[in-house]
Amino acid sequence: MKPADASVRLDLRGLKCPYPVIRTENRLSALAGGTVVEVETTDPLSAIDIPHFCNENGHVLVSQEALQGGHRFVIRKKL
Repeated sequence: MKPADASVRLDLRGLKCPYPVIRTENRLSALAGGTVVEVETTDPLSAIDIPHFCNENGHVLVSQEALQGGHRFVIRKKL
């Protein structure tokens, strides 16, 4: 699955820990199960925090990619 397949995009660039995870969690809570979300961050800790958040909450981390100055995550919300 590519980021282009995501139905929701979150631009969380510029936010520092813990806000990328908090904003991702808040957005996912409002979506239907199975929804695919693309999240972009610039916080270096997101590379650890977002995968950990997905693992702890049952969401699927479809992909994780390092970008120039940040990261992109594609997450499928748990059903």
